Amino acid sequence: MNAPLPDVPEVRVVGLPQLTSGFDLVERLDLALHLKVHGPLEPVAGERLAALADEVLLRGRGGAGFPFARKLRAVARTAIGRGIRPVVVVNGSEDEPACRKDTVLLNRAPHLVLDGALLAAEALGARTLVIGVTRDSTEAAMTAALAERGLTNRRNAALRARVQRNPHRMVTGEASALVRSAEGGPALPPGRKVRASDTGVGGAPTLLSNAETFAQLAVAARIGPARYRNTGLRDEPGTVLLTLSGSVARPMVIEVPTGVPLRYVLQLAGAPPLPQGVLTGGYHGRWLDATAARDAIVSRAALEAIGGALGAGAVLPIGPETCPLGEALRVANWLAAESTGQCGPCRLGLPAAAGGLADLLTDGGPTALEALREVVSAVRGRGACKHPDGTASFVESTLAAFADDVAAHVLSGGCGRRTRGLLPLPTAAGAPDPGATSGERLAVDWTLCEGHGLCADVVPELIRLGPDGFPAVADASVPLQLRGRAQRAVRRCPALALRLERSAPEARPALPGPVGRKALDSGRS
Repeated sequence: MNAPLPDVPEVRVVGLPQLTSGFDLVERLDLALHLKVHGPLEPVAGERLAALADEVLLRGRGGAGFPFARKLRAVARTAIGRGIRPVVVVNGSEDEPACRKDTVLLNRAPHLVLDGALLAAEALGARTLVIGVTRDSTEAAMTAALAERGLTNRRNAALRARVQRNPHRMVTGEASALVRSAEGGPALPPGRKVRASDTGVGGAPTLLSNAETFAQLAVAARIGPARYRNTGLRDEPGTVLLTLSGSVARPMVIEVPTGVPLRYVLQLAGAPPLPQGVLTGGYHGRWLDATAARDAIVSRAALEAIGGALGAGAVLPIGPETCPLGEALRVANWLAAESTGQCGPCRLGLPAAAGGLADLLTDGGPTALEALREVVSAVRGRGACKHPDGTASFVESTLAAFADDVAAHVLSGGCGRRTRGLLPLPTAAGAPDPGATSGERLAVDWTLCEGHGLCADVVPELIRLGPDGFPAVADASVPLQLRGRAQRAVRRCPALALRLERSAPEARPALPGPVGRKALDSGRS
């Protein structure tokens, strides 16, 4: 339980491989074998490359799904207008604990990714290529691939290419954070909305996309649009890479044509025949309930139509043996800890959302549910980057997909199941689960509290002051990563009104199944 995914898990394919061609031969395709498997690749002029991306309807595979041709043309237009050479950036960060598709490509097919990036650089007239990574394995793989091609970062090189190593954080892969780190700054979002196609690395217009997108471009350029469109759906042709983890027999990355039933993909990974829910798109994605997951197909548009998300390609089913709200709480605690603390919605809102979900699980009742919804609504759309929005979407989706379980916790004191830690989170050897709570709660003794406000200064993620100057949060669950600061807040209270108490035990009496139980806000009778 809670075993972190390996950098390069097992890889499988449904149908004919495109991105994973040659994976059955070797663990890594060096340049010579890459050319034998995929064949040579001729340069494609700028507008022709954009037209190719248009014909195959290529969208970014990093989460946002922005049309690649529009991005390519925007960079070219800005570069021509300003008379400046653009920059090409490959985003290989992939810092979500449940995603490994880009990491697999960078480790096993690095030259396919480079093919797409070099195509774009040649078409745009770029003279700088940056590959952003966060893992030892991807840094080594891409450094070796650049050396095999004779690409260096020397000043006199026709194309200066380098690998940019960044810290392993959830926000590192955000476009503006990657641009900032490539300029020598911290790998953090700058807090202002600037499109990389206008002003990116070094102030130059920058084409930035993730590793799979560049690999898809290379495949399309080799086989042509007609053959590329023969695979998958008419309105979303080609294949996609998915990372399967959670309640599966073994985690894996699977290449599948779009249009394949999701239940078939889950079956290949050994998921439960009837999962109670499937998280699609990763930890910034959305849950599908059991009914929606049974009928879903692998497609960006199809998943969005039923409330899911293709996102970064992560698919995580959970079986009926675990509490889905407890699983979501572990992830929410980890997402809150991944905040860079640059804005209020992230620094204060995300811990408040995780705390609200914990309160809902520990006898908070309808008041806790309403408070949690207010926090999620307040966070959305106000962050310095997309991390608060993604986390809010995850929590909101949890409440919607598991409405029966929400009802059980709010109205009946629990669902009768314990949390098993099925969703992977990064854990150092011997370290506690990073998504767990400490098992303690902050409580205020109102007969002693004098409204000094020191507690809110020490741990504002858990305690905020109301309009009257007294704590607005009087009973808050404490995540493990905030336990030290919560203890400090208790020690600093001059009135001795703040204390840490053990939370109520998680064990609940077993409840009847969902049959005959009306879900909160489910719309079902």
